[in-house]
Amino acid sequence: MTRAQPPLNLAQVRQEYMQAGLSEADALSDPIAQFERWMADVLARALPVANAMTLATVNSEGRPDARIVLLKGIEHGGFVFYTNYNSAKGQQLDQLPHACLVFLWTELERQVRIDGRVEKVSPTEADAYYASRPLGARQSAWASAQSTYVTGRSALEKALDSVQKKYPQDPPRPPYWGGYRVIPERIEFWQGRPNRLHDRLQYLRDGNGWTLQRLAP
Repeated sequence: MTRAQPPLNLAQVRQEYMQAGLSEADALSDPIAQFERWMADVLARALPVANAMTLATVNSEGRPDARIVLLKGIEHGGFVFYTNYNSAKGQQLDQLPHACLVFLWTELERQVRIDGRVEKVSPTEADAYYASRPLGARQSAWASAQSTYVTGRSALEKALDSVQKKYPQDPPRPPYWGGYRVIPERIEFWQGRPNRLHDRLQYLRDGNGWTLQRLAP
């Protein structure tokens, strides 16, 4: 007889935040530079998948949709990731080119939220990044019609096998695959503090500059 597991008691999962603070005096005037400073801290700690971020979009019914993607660059004033343009997120961004990104680094008790408009990177940028990917990743971009239904794992493996035979060495970038750049209009830096009195500093775009505000936790 299978023994029943006790119910989950998530209300008792707690953490006290004690590592650091974030003051207006310590924050850089440019939020992208501030983000790069925090990302450098993450990379110095060799945290796993340091560039993982939640990407939130809105579908055609006005409902939020979210998934984890990887940040692949901070270029031309924006945060860049790559995907299949025909995927669910690609179609959503075509309909409403705005998105929210969220980074969470629990080991450092830090979170960053980024809201902004979205634009596609240039074909030249997409070609350069695609060429830098491992061969298998380049081949799978051809094999997978991202977000569409498949009959099973074997169908994907068969499609990849076909692509590997067609492009065994140097596949070109698929025309439906490329990058997006999130141009921030708001960036919030969250640093955990004791007694849930967290530090929240928000940068709002103000013309060509930024306005810095503190938010209540």
